[in-house]
Amino acid sequence: LPARVVIHTVGPYWVGGVRKERQLLASCYRQCLGIASLHGMKTLAFPAISCGAYRFPPEEAAPIAVKTVLDFMNADKSLEKVWFVCREDDVYEAFSDAITEAQAAASNGQHAF
Repeated sequence: LPARVVIHTVGPYWVGGVRKERQLLASCYRQCLGIASLHGMKTLAFPAISCGAYRFPPEEAAPIAVKTVLDFMNADKSLEKVWFVCREDDVYEAFSDAITEAQAAASNGQHAF
């Protein structure tokens, strides 16, 4: 893996949204962002946490990931760039849609979510 640092997180296993999976997923992203900031990192790349073997639906996960990253970057200016790395087409589409929705909301002066 061509990276100086790897921050490992274990995302929640999707069981229909009844075990605080959404809050746990947001926490995974927040914790990684906080660690990156603490260590002075300027860029970060995320996979679609929990969207593979842990069965988190991408259309549920993407808005959570995008909102959590945007909220963090608005509050903490230490990170300059964050990428979402999506290997499957459906995951890419879900993240692309979530980012487009967030950009549209921001351009209208509204909160993204």
